[in-house]
Amino acid sequence: MRISSLFLVVAALAVSGMGSLAPVGGNPETAALPPSTREPAPAPPPAPAPKGVQSFAADDVDPAEFLWKLRPLVVFADTADDPAYVQQMAAILRDPGPLAVRDVVVITDTDPSTSSLWRTMLNPQGFSLVLLDKDGQVKLRKPLPWDVREISRAIDKFPLRRQEIGRAGLTP
Repeated sequence: MRISSLFLVVAALAVSGMGSLAPVGGNPETAALPPSTREPAPAPPPAPAPKGVQSFAADDVDPAEFLWKLRPLVVFADTADDPAYVQQMAAILRDPGPLAVRDVVVITDTDPSTSSLWRTMLNPQGFSLVLLDKDGQVKLRKPLPWDVREISRAIDKFPLRRQEIGRAGLTP
């Protein structure tokens, strides 16, 4: 039988419903059933969600741990009940993906009496948002909360981030 004749036979069987095949790995008992009565094919696995951003209390980590590895985003307040602090943390928790992509780690300090190394180094007054680059240099200080989009855009303007984007062939 030539290939064109074989094709016609297979096409005729498919149209009549008699030549349907079970999907690879399908149930052989239901292979002869019409497609509408077979078990549905398993759904593909969901796309991985962006990883969250790591967060640490200021007393638990040293700034040197992040040098040339991560960008610390330090959120200061005089108390964890400060409305600006609550608003800032809610914004970070709502959309951590863009910060994770930009290698951001969140450091929180809500107790001025402890005089953490971060507080001593950055000398905040009340609520303060301080963003450092991977080289340890302060790149941004804000007295009010910022949303993740604003923070991400600021990071994308950093020279080190622009180098990362260029090496990876990404667009900000």
